[in-house]
Amino acid sequence: MLRPGPRNLITDVPGLLIGNATDENVASGVTVARFPGGWSAAVDVRGGGPGVRETETLSPENGYARLHALTLSGGSVFGLGAADGVTSALSAAGEGFPVRPGAPTAPIVGGAVLYDLANGGDKAWGVDPPYRRLGQEALAAAGEAFELGSVGAGRGARAGLVKGGLGSASLDLGDGLIVGALAAVNPVGSVFMPDGETFWAWPFEIDGEFGGRVPTCPQRAIEPMPDDSRLAGQGRLTQGANTTLAVVAVNADLTPAECKRLAMMAQDGLSRAVRPAHTPFDGDVVFAVASGAVDLGQDERLRRLARLGSVAGDCLARAIARGVYLAR
Repeated sequence: MLRPGPRNLITDVPGLLIGNATDENVASGVTVARFPGGWSAAVDVRGGGPGVRETETLSPENGYARLHALTLSGGSVFGLGAADGVTSALSAAGEGFPVRPGAPTAPIVGGAVLYDLANGGDKAWGVDPPYRRLGQEALAAAGEAFELGSVGAGRGARAGLVKGGLGSASLDLGDGLIVGALAAVNPVGSVFMPDGETFWAWPFEIDGEFGGRVPTCPQRAIEPMPDDSRLAGQGRLTQGANTTLAVVAVNADLTPAECKRLAMMAQDGLSRAVRPAHTPFDGDVVFAVASGAVDLGQDERLRRLARLGSVAGDCLARAIARGVYLAR
């Protein structure tokens, strides 16, 4: 039986670092993923209201489809400033592409944001939103161990009608390959089955990582949405007011085009864990990164890529459920 890595976190993929910064006064935060030296990367956007940075740069046909860091942030459009702080800090440390001798290096820092502006925190920041600062604080805190739940980008998140949060999971494939996922969970859809207690992701759970609850009787997935009236009353049925932000990581030697396929397959994990997903009200986005440490070879490369994509979807489903479970 396959097992999670030693931490059951995305940082079980060697070399990857995660840091959180949370501002309790603002009731928001930032999570930074760091990929030292720049990792092969791609992105797949399927939500109808995304807030993103550097996604076009990661298109496989372009010349800089690598990431040095990624920011997941609250704050909606203001949260995109987190990537500015991370970019400046990384360049000052010499990280990034040396475009011309003697000029500052240019790190590629992707970003994606979720909406938490109406959660009761103090948002009277005027012309100085806190997200640049929070981005630098999260980068400084980046390491192999990090908290889950109501922290970082998950601090102000909601998942349908319940509290959302930051979740992560991993799986060791036993052949040298490791897959991990990280998610900031803020969807309009529900992570729970009709009983309101069992996660849609329950078939993928390992060792009770999000409570161990299984269905006690048949539950039909007939209703297409959770309670629309309650969601409308909370202002959630607005384009851009919800999203699930995710990154999946592997230690394989994937090209940017192969990372794109990995991200596309991982989106299925979002659909396994949230119902409905990819709505006009969400900004669902999945980044995929690969360190290049393990050579997939050529003879069975496509088969191994397909397996990685399937596992990435399962890990993302587990990460989403963990984020909500630990936030509650």
